[in-house]
Amino acid sequence: MADHPKAFVTGFPIRHSRSPLIHGYWLKKYGLEGSYQAIEIAPEGFTDFVRSLQNNGYTGGNVTIPHKEMAFALCKKRDSAAEDIGAVNTLWFEDGELWGGNTDAYGFLANLDALGPGWDKGNKALVLGAGGASRAVVYALKQRGFNEIRIVNRTVDRAQALVDRFGHGISAHGWRAIPELLQDATFIVNTTSLGMEGEDDLTFDLSSVNANALLTDIVYVPLETPLLKAARALGLRTVDGLGMLLHQAVPGFKHWFGATPQVTPELRALILADMDRSTHGQSK
Repeated sequence: MADHPKAFVTGFPIRHSRSPLIHGYWLKKYGLEGSYQAIEIAPEGFTDFVRSLQNNGYTGGNVTIPHKEMAFALCKKRDSAAEDIGAVNTLWFEDGELWGGNTDAYGFLANLDALGPGWDKGNKALVLGAGGASRAVVYALKQRGFNEIRIVNRTVDRAQALVDRFGHGISAHGWRAIPELLQDATFIVNTTSLGMEGEDDLTFDLSSVNANALLTDIVYVPLETPLLKAARALGLRTVDGLGMLLHQAVPGFKHWFGATPQVTPELRALILADMDRSTHGQSK
């Protein structure tokens, strides 16, 4: 093993990852020895990369697209979130064995708790999209006690697959059902890439939304997506998606470096400044 803990984030591509900035900030803030780097690994090299982690001195790391399902398959031990979501984004070693966890649901909830206290007082959630990210969101909402979760997707079969996966209290709907489902939803979340920089906007009429509802978007570039902007214009409560990225990093840092870091306004400002640089500097 290395003298100091070494961790990483890997994906394909990985160059735009802000995880090294987050973990580097915490290592410096808490005066800890250690390193965290981005490593681009193509899918065909991922299995060998994971199997050689200990030999290369790594205490663990993060896994992002497109490796999360492959990481799940390579771990002998997994936490309950990873088991239920079916994807791993955090790797660490315990007693020489490789563990896989999923911290996306944790990050999702922690962000909402911090910036939208009381967001979970209702029990009817509307989830837009049925991709990989929505699995973590549905898991999180079930953990938090939502007893009615409606999943809307252009392809209803994909939404139905989530119903089959998570069971009771969840229903699948096509995109056309949105106007009706908006009316009594107490919590609305976009898990699609619509509204993301370079993607089509996510646009529909929010005027029928319950005045007490809270809207959030897991997209954070731009920070205020068209959905959140439209909601805010109507006086609805909103929470942006940046905090999910920051909070999901906390459990991994604790596994690798032994300290529980805090998500602070200073860290958020650091990431926002980097986002601003990349928007106005090099193209994304």
